[in-house]
This record gives sequence, C-alpha cells and structure tokens, in this order.
Amino acid sequence: MKKLLIVLAICLFTFIDSNAQVEYKVVTSVESIVPNGLGRSRIVSANEEKDYKEYTTTQTEDDNTRNKSKRGDIRVKDFDETKLLNFFNLGGIRFQNIAANDAIITSKINTMIEEGWDLAFVTSAVESAGKGDNQGIFITRYIFKRNK
Repeated sequence: MKKLLIVLAICLFTFIDSNAQVEYKVVTSVESIVPNGLGRSRIVSANEEKDYKEYTTTQTEDDNTRNKSKRGDIRVKDFDETKLLNFFNLGGIRFQNIAANDAIITSKINTMIEEGWDLAFVTSAVESAGKGDNQGIFITRYIFKRNK
C-alpha cells in the first residue's frame, strides 16, 4: 500500500510540473557607443503586456492588404527605465562606466531572480554603420522565464 501511495504521489507531481504554464519577460539594456558621452544608455523593461496578434496581418497571394495597425497603439507607456553610463566620455572609453553598468545590470538580474524569474537566454548585438560612423549602440536582451 505504501508503495502504491508513493508511486501515485510521484505521478501526481510529475503531472503538475509538466502542465505548468511558463511566462517570459524581456529586459533590454542599451549602452551608447557614441563618443564624448553624448549618447544615452538605459535598461528598459515593459510593465504592461501586449498581444502581438493585434498588430499582425497575414500576407497571401490573394490578400496582400497592408497592415493598418497604428504605431501609437503599439507603444508601451508603462515601463521601467534605469539609467546607465555611456561607454565613452570626453577622454575616450571609460572602463569605470562599464564596471558601473555591470553592477547595475547584475542588480537587475539578481532582483528578477529573487522575484522568481530564471534567466533563460541572453542575446546581444552592436549597431554601427561602419568606418567613420560616430553613432552606435550595444544592445543586450535578457530573457527571463518563470512558472505562472
């Protein structure tokens, strides 16, 4: 009888875990690589949800009508914005700023983990037009997940 109860309990926990719904949250850091400290660097995190289906159309050979959703409807007005320091200042690259940004980003990640989120993926990129381009950003997306 004890063995049967143990097997049933294990099966129950396995069933509950396999049916757990997962939610995701994206946190983005944008760090300026504009010389002379002229850029803006931030961590941005939306506090409201959007349904991508409201802004999506399907294009087919028979129906290729244009997507008429309004950009203003897509914008999020409820979000967190955390200041970061720029990679450059008047003296050039500023390693102290990079270390400060690392500390702030680490704090954000640790807070998210304390709130029950798991860091699932990290992806980053640099945008710059190339040689002679004095504009650009270093962007990193942190994708968190947790069970609902």
